[in-house]
Amino acid sequence: MPQTGMVRQISCNGPVMTTELEQLRQAITERMMAAHQTEAAIAAFLASVDKARQGDTGLIAESDIDPVESLTRMEDLEGQAEVGHDLLDRTAIVKLNGGLGTSMGLNAPKSLISVKNNDNFLDLIAKQVLRLRDASGHPLHFYLMNSYATQQASLEHLARYSELDLGDGIDFVQSQVPRLDAQTLQPVSWPKEPRLQWCPPGHGDLYAALLGSGVLERLKNNGVKYVFVSNADNLGATLDLELLGWFAASGLTMAMEVTRRTDVDRKGGHLAIRRSDGRLILRERAQCAQQDRKAFSDIKRHRFFNTNNLWLHLDGLAEILKTGRSWIDLPLIVNQKTVDPRDPQSPAVVQLETAMGSAIEAFSDSAAIEVPRTRFAPVKSTSDLLALRSDAFVVSRDFHIELDPRRQLQPPRVKLSAEHKMLEPFEQAFPHAPSLLEADKLRVDGPIGFAPGVTIRGKVRFESDHPATVVSGIYQDQKVTL
Repeated sequence: MPQTGMVRQISCNGPVMTTELEQLRQAITERMMAAHQTEAAIAAFLASVDKARQGDTGLIAESDIDPVESLTRMEDLEGQAEVGHDLLDRTAIVKLNGGLGTSMGLNAPKSLISVKNNDNFLDLIAKQVLRLRDASGHPLHFYLMNSYATQQASLEHLARYSELDLGDGIDFVQSQVPRLDAQTLQPVSWPKEPRLQWCPPGHGDLYAALLGSGVLERLKNNGVKYVFVSNADNLGATLDLELLGWFAASGLTMAMEVTRRTDVDRKGGHLAIRRSDGRLILRERAQCAQQDRKAFSDIKRHRFFNTNNLWLHLDGLAEILKTGRSWIDLPLIVNQKTVDPRDPQSPAVVQLETAMGSAIEAFSDSAAIEVPRTRFAPVKSTSDLLALRSDAFVVSRDFHIELDPRRQLQPPRVKLSAEHKMLEPFEQAFPHAPSLLEADKLRVDGPIGFAPGVTIRGKVRFESDHPATVVSGIYQDQKVTL
């Protein structure tokens, strides 16, 4: 997790003269224009730079917020699915697809990793959309928000689903913004590897990207009023008709899906109430000062975390964006890094980011709804991937990844050691996923591979300090040293 620093300590010393501000803004504008960034993206980033220059750290103090005690629950909604069904022709799905699988050792879109039955994330998403269209008879709109790093490979893969495109394309590209020198806030220069001069602005860029790409206007011209947004790697985030019907009836401009925090969610952004005005806000860990980290991690105090599943009403969003300002004023997230993350001696830089969920405080008509944990099933590691590939999860007739009903909504816990962190050695160690249908927890420590036909029941741990193989058989409530 990158460290968050005080911008006052890294910005220019003393008052900044108007000419200096103009020069700074001009340098950033020229850098971004040369990279063909949109006016909306440039305006949004300049707003973040102005905040940083003025000393905005983005930190949210525990003393300024109250916990959220209760929310409307998805389980309590009734009779909305039929309404949602009738609204599918006025609805669009947007999947955030900007990430590479670098945490698993890949330099390719994470969404191209095989998940189940030789289908990757994009296959499953495409099949879900096409199934909804077939079942409803409505032309449900679909877009990916790609990054420059993911666009080509993702579109090449989805070319096999040509019917996804309703005639207006199926993607738009999020912006890229310059990394800034930690002392001057000028765009950093790094000629030896120019790509490192750039970074993503966080998924808060969604709003400017929708506007700048023309997709917002295109959707409105096609009669679309509602947009469901989620991460491509969250296979639990499917378009739910009950939620769509509820959101449309609510009259809200934005709704955030949240779910109960557990021990594994202590670092995830949580929902809170700002004391000064009573508005719901999202607080990310990077926006939390060190002295407040204990309270941030208290899952009994702050009970709900953001799934990054959002619902947007396009009319309300467009109304805000057409007022002459092409961005939504989102809280700042300030990350300190070096220009080359692999070289701690390279120049210090800051990355200015925003989170799309933090827009919950930007709209006067926004809300959060509590959803079951099943709507948050991201794949962040090879441990997550192994669980999904196992028989503990099944593919429904609608191409949703779901827990086998016999597991009663309790996923198996999988913990793999460092030897299995990268995808290539992971694939070599697990050419066939073990059966986890009756597993509570599987832990693997050491350079261990698995033969076909391994069944795990209860809590099982394998350990070895040398290359070894788990042979086929049933392992139940035991520790095995190989």
